[in-house]
Amino acid sequence: MKFLKFLILGTLFGIVMAKSEAFSWFRIQEMFRFQSFHMYGIIGTGVTLGVIGVALIKKYKLRDIKGNPILFYPKEKSTARYLIGGTIFGLGWALSGACPGPMVVNIGYGYMAMIIVFVFAIIGTYLFGIIKNKLPH
Repeated sequence: MKFLKFLILGTLFGIVMAKSEAFSWFRIQEMFRFQSFHMYGIIGTGVTLGVIGVALIKKYKLRDIKGNPILFYPKEKSTARYLIGGTIFGLGWALSGACPGPMVVNIGYGYMAMIIVFVFAIIGTYLFGIIKNKLPH
């Protein structure tokens, strides 16, 4: 029962991904080939809503569901780490045809080849956890 809210939110997320076709390898391929605005529209909407949400949180000093303040820590300005990390993420996305959210939706849709991508995403996350203290940040 404790995780029911996460199951419901995950299911809703999967439905939205499926209905918007954001999980589709073909839509992702169109985006990387600059053949369609579809995915840019979805990503742009998400970024816009995120910026508005953060601005509202900061302006009204909103708190999380447990009443704790939501804090935003300043980050050091390092262009190299964003370029390297973004390039690695983008290459993985382009080669596999999915980022983490759509991976699971594809598996749910029955595209079992995505299990391989999912397993290697888990391995990559685990390896990052092991070496993150040795990385420049």
